[in-house]
Amino acid sequence: MYISKEDALRYHREPRPGKIEIRITKPCSTQWDLSLAYTPGVAIPCLEIEKNPNTAYDYTNKGNLVAVVTNGTAVLGLGNIGALAGKPVMEGKAVLFKKFGQVDAIDIEVATEDPEEFIQIVQRIAPSFGGINLEDVKAPECFYIEEKLSETLDIPVFHDDQHGTAVISGAGLLNALELTGKKIEDVIVVVSGAGASALACAQYYISLGVQPEHLFMCDSRGVISTDRTDLNPFKRKFARKTSKRTLAEILEGADVFVGLSVGGIVTKDMVKRMADHPIIFAMANPDPEIPYEEAREARPDAIVATGRSDYPNQVNNVLGFPFIFRGALDVRAKKITENMKLAATRALAQLVREPVPHIVEQAYGLSHLEFGPDYIIPKPLDPRVLYWVAPAVAKAALEDGVARHEIDIDAYREQLEERVETGGHLTHVVIQGAKQLKGRVVFAEGRDERIIRAAYQVQKNNIAHPILVGRAELIRTEIERLGITDFNPEIVDPETDERKEYYAQKLFELRQRKGMVLYQALYAIEQPHIFSLMMLHEGDADAVLHGMRMEYDDAVRPVLQIIRTRDGVRAAGLHILIIKGEPIFLADTTIHINPGASELAQIALLATEFVEHFKIRPRVAFLSFSNFGAVSSPEVRKIHEAIEIFRTYRPDVIAEGEMQADVAFDPTIVKEFYPFSQLKESANILIFPNLDSANIAYKLLTKLVDSTSLGPILIGTRKPAHPIPRSSTVDDIVRLAALAVLDARWKNAKITL
Repeated sequence: MYISKEDALRYHREPRPGKIEIRITKPCSTQWDLSLAYTPGVAIPCLEIEKNPNTAYDYTNKGNLVAVVTNGTAVLGLGNIGALAGKPVMEGKAVLFKKFGQVDAIDIEVATEDPEEFIQIVQRIAPSFGGINLEDVKAPECFYIEEKLSETLDIPVFHDDQHGTAVISGAGLLNALELTGKKIEDVIVVVSGAGASALACAQYYISLGVQPEHLFMCDSRGVISTDRTDLNPFKRKFARKTSKRTLAEILEGADVFVGLSVGGIVTKDMVKRMADHPIIFAMANPDPEIPYEEAREARPDAIVATGRSDYPNQVNNVLGFPFIFRGALDVRAKKITENMKLAATRALAQLVREPVPHIVEQAYGLSHLEFGPDYIIPKPLDPRVLYWVAPAVAKAALEDGVARHEIDIDAYREQLEERVETGGHLTHVVIQGAKQLKGRVVFAEGRDERIIRAAYQVQKNNIAHPILVGRAELIRTEIERLGITDFNPEIVDPETDERKEYYAQKLFELRQRKGMVLYQALYAIEQPHIFSLMMLHEGDADAVLHGMRMEYDDAVRPVLQIIRTRDGVRAAGLHILIIKGEPIFLADTTIHINPGASELAQIALLATEFVEHFKIRPRVAFLSFSNFGAVSSPEVRKIHEAIEIFRTYRPDVIAEGEMQADVAFDPTIVKEFYPFSQLKESANILIFPNLDSANIAYKLLTKLVDSTSLGPILIGTRKPAHPIPRSSTVDDIVRLAALAVLDARWKNAKITL
């Protein structure tokens, strides 16, 4: 990837200089708000903290704030460029903390190269923070600085340059050993480099199980052996008794090469002399010790990792520090222990062995990704890393006795999963609920790539049992083309299935008084969406998703003809928009062009029933261009009548209107101008007067607001059969499948209006 000088400068300069800013988290709109934020209200938490310093975690941002501290003496590959010149890197580190770990971070550049002065400065600012991330401090001073600060401070101190690479590459090492069938206590490891990262990695691999006598290190002068007299105390720890003097000599017969030095120092011939199935971690940046292509060409049986994003198995520190600090902060840890780092490594190693979400494959332009030689380390953009690593770190902190705050690890993991789940809490509830039911979901367009990928995710994550409908040989060919080797779904071919004639007869019986004759039924049943709906009708499936290659009307029509609606009910379309973590339910967004009063009331009743399944208290707003009788017109009178009908059936539900959309969401307007209204909080169910307004509002919100959408959901039918919009992503389809499983359970309750 080529980045020009102007690209980089423009990115950091526009639209405003720098990469981070401060955001206010509390309301500051009134005099009352300001009195609480500052004087006199702020004095009260100050006095509480004076009495009990631990309450700073309750009343300030200390518990989610990390200082990224440097003196600029070893910045990336730039060397000693000074504290101020290193600031863009530290801001970048703060960005990564926030993006990946949802941790607030502030960069602090300290203008001193004196270790003692540096230590004193960090010690004096430490009360403000929940943790200290040391960054780009040169060796060997960095070892002393971290050790001293860890001893004297009661918050986590972590030098990422040392430990980050160790934690991430350690996970890769465990998985590479698993794939090659080698035991960690038996392998010979050669480390090239003797800086902060190399020394930390070497020590860490010993903690993982590498035998000290099996680990050899080389610096710029050759092998670090016991007969050398030029070693500092940190290198001397890794001196080994050996007659070999060069990297080439020591690498012969080695199982593992770990490069943390300079590019181009390992040749193809050196790699050829390594043991069978060698593990090569060439992590020098931007140029590895040996180029990826050369390593694989020399040894096709090798497992290769680098520090680069354009090759498989990138060792990227962003997989470590945001999540290690997340877990440490959430238990208010006093330090980061060796066990906490080991827990992070093992969690990363285990995550790789789980099915990979399509969103991750898509982010890297991959058709398929699974545990193997080219995937031994999680991808940095995998959102699951948060709820795999942070809980593991938190659990280790609790076990090591360095945590101030006890938490339920299982509940904590669920909370983190909700944070990164697209759509937040509601989506999490839907997917977890579906996992408990294990319903049978039919995908009518079984050959479609997005459908196959979604069905794979549904099966691998135990959300449901997917059934793909279509010609079996074509579906299997497509699965093979996509490289999803571990997916063997149930496939139903309407043309050859033994139920074909039975379903055709049943379809004929359903439609014989609607103009259908038997030969038409025999022809129709071979269409995948008709066959799928008959499977649902006859109880051979629990839900159907179909219509990706149809107009919405054409997809809905057979549902209403075959599955039909509940007695006395007309179907309606519902969309769920999740904005800032909160769900808003919009109806009717797909079916009724200009509903009358009774239809509007029924739409509201169906939407209310649907929302109550989630244990959410409905607050219904009947929307209009008018507020509470301000305008007299047929359109407004229709809404008045609809509300009266609704209240006849559900007097227990908060329902108001007619009202404009801003009033529905702003309780202060209601309080000032319409105190008589039942709606004292923002509405969560919006009933639109017609399809024009509903469709326009829904489409605008999805494009202009950061939101997640679920739907459209067809409500009012006897069984769940939901059309899939053409624009749906794989994740959209997975969420809709989970929702369909829950819908099947709800519809089995046979609730009627």
